[in-house]
Amino acid sequence: MKYTPHTAADVQHILETIGVNSVDALFDDIPAAIRNPKIDIPAGLDEFGVLKHMKDLSAKNTSLEVMPSFLGGGMRHHFQPSVVDALTFQSSFVTAYTPYQPEVSQGELQAMFEYQSMIAALTGLDVSNSSLYDGATGVAEAALLAMRQTNRSTVLISHGVHPEYRETLNTFLECVRAKMIPLELDGSLTPLTTVDPDVAAVIVQNPNFLGSLEDMKALARAAHEAGALFIAVVDPLSLAVVQCPADYGADIAVGDGQVIGNALNFGGPAYGFIAVTEALMRQLPGRIVGATKDSDGRRGFALTLQAREQHIRRAKAKSNICSNHALMALQSAIYLSSMGPQGLREVAIASAVMAGRLEVMMTGLGLELVTQGKFLNEFAVKLPKPAAEIRAELARHGVHACVPVPVTYGFGHAGIFAATELTTDADISQLEAALKAVLSA
Repeated sequence: MKYTPHTAADVQHILETIGVNSVDALFDDIPAAIRNPKIDIPAGLDEFGVLKHMKDLSAKNTSLEVMPSFLGGGMRHHFQPSVVDALTFQSSFVTAYTPYQPEVSQGELQAMFEYQSMIAALTGLDVSNSSLYDGATGVAEAALLAMRQTNRSTVLISHGVHPEYRETLNTFLECVRAKMIPLELDGSLTPLTTVDPDVAAVIVQNPNFLGSLEDMKALARAAHEAGALFIAVVDPLSLAVVQCPADYGADIAVGDGQVIGNALNFGGPAYGFIAVTEALMRQLPGRIVGATKDSDGRRGFALTLQAREQHIRRAKAKSNICSNHALMALQSAIYLSSMGPQGLREVAIASAVMAGRLEVMMTGLGLELVTQGKFLNEFAVKLPKPAAEIRAELARHGVHACVPVPVTYGFGHAGIFAATELTTDADISQLEAALKAVLSA
């Protein structure tokens, strides 16, 4: 059966209107050699055959429960309480669409209100929206927000910000003819710099991509002295034990929420979060859920400050984020509420303790740390050969480890190693044995 709404007469009428003789003629500008390539697609399968094929493919994956993981650089393997999936994947949440009608969406609206409250509490800032696509686009949205607020068009961004975040920001800024200037690292820390008066924002990540804890207070002061906003790219789990963005004067906090309640899922989906001071509230992209009262005085929830969204303002909207990753954000809200402040601190501290043990093991093997000063739960080390090769060889020895550091950082061959609360002494011993075998080879 052909699923097309157009009859032969419809097609002929369209072709006559365009002025061509056939549908194929519409594609004459595409070289014939690539217009209809042969595609090697195997014969179709019945339902049983498809299920067997998918199970065979799945069997090729090696579970993180079997192989210890020391992967970091933006995403990490943390424990996810069973209650997270049990509540998140109830049909009322999984099937929910944008809660434009509060009279039928109170459950989802309240869940997002609680999520926003938790992000505001973690960052110390006044207002959070109900999530963004991911950390990378979140950084871009934060920069655009700063440009709108300051009416300036230059952004300074530390080389310590995740490379993928910087690439995404550059793409966004090219489209609006704005300028992105990198702040090169001094070792693995962002140096203090003079901020020119045309700079809209200074963006720094803490801990940075190499794992170092930055001097955020001094950097924020330098930004504010020039009238620029200070954007902190943060690991939300780290905020249980390090200074929150409000403490060092950040105007905007942004990042990726994968580490608080979301599984790795082969790299996604995750979601982005953003929080701002009250002065910037009306510049926030995306949605904000607010608490209110109905006509009978009962507490209720509704989307608020909607005039900035594309479905009302179109091209004049502050952002074209309409859908978001609310389901992923809901997972974080459930995770945070199940762990509580003390549980979150325990996870962060346990991760830091195991990272310290990991460092001792690796320096004992003669590996030199790239990461300078203090780090939390991940760090970078210099390697004798390409990190991608070492990562592949470690996997063959039963260990997931070593995120490559791009050569643009100037450290030669280097890789990032991370520890979490799930890391055990036995895992570190297994990595040590694997590294000895790989490095000696």
